[in-house]
Amino acid sequence: MSYYRHHLFFCVNERSDGRTYCAQHGAQRMRDYMKQRVKAMGLSGPGGIRINTAGCLDRCDQGPVLVVYPEAVWYTFVDHEDLDEILQSHLIEGKVVERLLLD
Repeated sequence: MSYYRHHLFFCVNERSDGRTYCAQHGAQRMRDYMKQRVKAMGLSGPGGIRINTAGCLDRCDQGPVLVVYPEAVWYTFVDHEDLDEILQSHLIEGKVVERLLLD
C-alpha cells in the first residue's frame, strides 16, 4: 500500500506566452478549497488523501486540470460542486466521475 491512498496534483501553472493556462481558471483557489475540505473531513495525512500543487501538466488547454494517483485519472472542473463530486464519488466511494474526465 502506498503512503497516501490518493494523491491529487492540481496544475496551477501560469504562462506569459499567450497560451491558455490553469491559473486563469482559479486553479490555486480551487486547490486550496479541496485541501481545506479534505482536511476538515479528516481525510488528509498518511493513509488518506494528499493535495499538492503541480506546475504545468501540459494539458492547460483543457483546464483547469487535476490528476489523481495512483489511478492516474485526469479531471477538469469548473466549480466547488465539481470538486465536491470528485471528493465524494472518486476519493470516498471509489467511482470515477465520468463527466469530468479529460480525453
